[in-house]
Amino acid sequence: MSPYLAEFLGTMLLILLGDGVVANVNLKKTGGNNSGLIVIATGWAFAVGIPVYIFGTASGAHFNPAVTIGLASIGKFAWSQVPGYIVSQMAGGFVGAVLVWLHYKPHFDVTEDKAIKRGVFCTAPSIPNTPFNFISEFIGTFVLVFGILGIGQTEMAGGINPFVVALIIWVIGLSLGGTTGYAINPARDLAPRIAHAVLPIKDKGDSNWGYAWIPVVAPIVGGIVAALLYAAVF
Repeated sequence: MSPYLAEFLGTMLLILLGDGVVANVNLKKTGGNNSGLIVIATGWAFAVGIPVYIFGTASGAHFNPAVTIGLASIGKFAWSQVPGYIVSQMAGGFVGAVLVWLHYKPHFDVTEDKAIKRGVFCTAPSIPNTPFNFISEFIGTFVLVFGILGIGQTEMAGGINPFVVALIIWVIGLSLGGTTGYAINPARDLAPRIAHAVLPIKDKGDSNWGYAWIPVVAPIVGGIVAALLYAAVF
């Protein structure tokens, strides 16, 4: 399989399942309505882990421009492939978000709260504060990229590594996710935000573009710093 196709399909599945669990918990009249943060964090963890199992051998299972750029910054990934990976990740994220809308459309229609509808697609801070929102996304992505690189230091039985990646996502969500919704991935936030902007969602409100740069820039910076620190200490 082409690594670009793998990145497209993997990111699409990641967003379908990840944004899907947010829809299931937060939209009205779903079976999972109001089931809480632990359900969302768990759903997101497996939303990342399952595509890693499926597509890891084809592309390395980045599904995240911050991971791709971070690896390239320390010579663990070719810069020549970075643009293609990012385009594939963004396209996959957009399609995944569209599929979530199609799956949950009746529930979008009966949910009045515009912020909840937007929150299915993209993140927002619990307390808007630009410096600290940036720091939150930086720290979350730092833990993600440093963790992904760091687990390579431990010899594991075959097939365990993707599960540990899922555990990293899970603990980030539970421990660090309450401030900004732990985007920690530009393709996870920007591509679905674009989908929110263009889809004919009933009474959807705005897409909060004033905040949108933080879950793009902060994860990229956090990923680069994590990769550089890893390369310096290992």
